Amino acid sequence: MTSKFTELAIDCADPHALARFWCAVLGYEVQEQDEDEADGVVTIGSPAVPEGRNHIGPVPPVLTFARVPEGKTVKNRLHLDVNPTDREQDEEVRRLLDLGARYADVGQGDERWVVLADPEGNEFCVLADRRP
Repeated sequence: MTSKFTELAIDCADPHALARFWCAVLGYEVQEQDEDEADGVVTIGSPAVPEGRNHIGPVPPVLTFARVPEGKTVKNRLHLDVNPTDREQDEEVRRLLDLGARYADVGQGDERWVVLADPEGNEFCVLADRRP
């Protein structure tokens, strides 16, 4: 028997705002959230698989954002890669910048992917290939 990847937990200062950003990036929706915003845990996932980790077989992972007191201080050791599904890379980068992302330099040099940071500074890559 093996494990399946079902969830990625992301520490942050404002779980609700970061969840809104990533919902817009990925086409996800909020699946669970603390009623008290001060507690600050929000889980988002694909509307195509609302049962998430309870679904038999592979599933798109959910993202869980949890409020923590400390800020981000160094480059992420783990990051997300996203692929545009219905537009070219440059168009997707513009869309993500309009949502609140910003360019990030992590020493990537001249590559086919574009490194951005979400509103809290977490780096992610926008790949060049479109994936439906």
